[in-house]
Amino acid sequence: MALGSHGMKVIVVGAGQVGSTVIEALHGEHELTLIDVDATRLNTFAHRYDIATVEGNSASRRTLRQANVEETDLLIACTSRDEVNIVSSMFAKKLSPSTTTIVRTTNVEYLEIWRERELEIDFMVSSEQEVANAVTRIIGIPAARQTDVFADGKVQVVEFDVPADSSDGPVIGKELREAEIPADSKVAAVIRGSRVIVPRGDSSILPGDRVVLIGSPRAAREWSQMLSGIRRGVENVVIFGAGQTGFAVAESLLAEGIDVRLVEWRADRAREVAEALPKARVFHATGTDADFLERERIGRAAAGIFAMPDDAKNLYAATLARVHGLRLTIALVHEPGSEEVFERTGIDVTINPRTVTAEEMVRFAHDPRIRQLAMLERDRFEVLDITVRAESRLCGTPFRELPITGSLIGAIIRDDTAVFPHGNDMLEPGDRAIIFTESSRVREVEDAL
Repeated sequence: MALGSHGMKVIVVGAGQVGSTVIEALHGEHELTLIDVDATRLNTFAHRYDIATVEGNSASRRTLRQANVEETDLLIACTSRDEVNIVSSMFAKKLSPSTTTIVRTTNVEYLEIWRERELEIDFMVSSEQEVANAVTRIIGIPAARQTDVFADGKVQVVEFDVPADSSDGPVIGKELREAEIPADSKVAAVIRGSRVIVPRGDSSILPGDRVVLIGSPRAAREWSQMLSGIRRGVENVVIFGAGQTGFAVAESLLAEGIDVRLVEWRADRAREVAEALPKARVFHATGTDADFLERERIGRAAAGIFAMPDDAKNLYAATLARVHGLRLTIALVHEPGSEEVFERTGIDVTINPRTVTAEEMVRFAHDPRIRQLAMLERDRFEVLDITVRAESRLCGTPFRELPITGSLIGAIIRDDTAVFPHGNDMLEPGDRAIIFTESSRVREVEDAL
């Protein structure tokens, strides 16, 4: 994939929520063409983002040719229909073998077939697996609002909400230069209401702030304990909804040695999951049955994950479980606007399956030196894992002398070891830099490194 002065030529298949997130993240840097069968949706996107659109079925060679697939660097197929995504990508590969193809799937079987190299597709992203990964990361840091793991687990990027009733302590209320910040961690940003504060030595963290941190896994756990008072990790969870996503989450948590209970209202599905996951306890019940919650002491679980396909049910079930004493609630949100509603009603963590899927797909449209990418605060910010070029002008300059740009180098991976840099440290060619930056500055960061 060659990056020109206008980035890459990218075809996005599907103007749904995943496609919308992909376009929002890429439209400023790349030449985009959107394919969808819905003319009204296409007109909305064309007007808002000034991109090319093609109305038609993407699982058609004629439609793909109309979108100039032969001249395209990257095709991202992210409709809600797996078969359309797969056929579109396979046709694109036949018409233009040099085009990189990325496919969204919700079917584990397709993912397995692709891993066995039976599908001529470059990359496949599973919505369910991305959600399971996100939940597992959150469970590992129970006070976190969002967390992403970089460099094979050596570095974590974590968002914490500081409780509004927090009193001053080792970190809260003190200037950062005097605060007892856990070793191997850096405060990347402090979000106070609508303001984003790039922290300096005289900055402070106050009750009600949202804080973005980059640090070692041990440091992330220390921050979590400081801000939440929770000393023990999560040992048992209850998952409401045993569909494909709930099943994937259960598998991931069981693999981490966490005790899992699943609540599923469909009797046949409950039996099927109980047979497939013998280490889990599966209940045929609803998440809105107060007697069941009381009888099974659901409130004593360390965390509840609400993975039903209906936002209203997830919200009500999570709120009811909180009434019964559940401490940590993690809920899936599917509709635009639900995230803010959930947060305002006290749900601790929300995860949008479409957003985490889009995040994984978007990274393929960045500089090929970027190994990993995370989007924060509805894509206001990004965290990049990018390899430093030998000719980078930032190499050999002590960190304290680098210009203040609003971006932060939170960690360096050198010789397979994570380094959390101080003022005298310098970048070296070949380093992998973990960088927090505004999304609008990503191209600037790529150019500088």
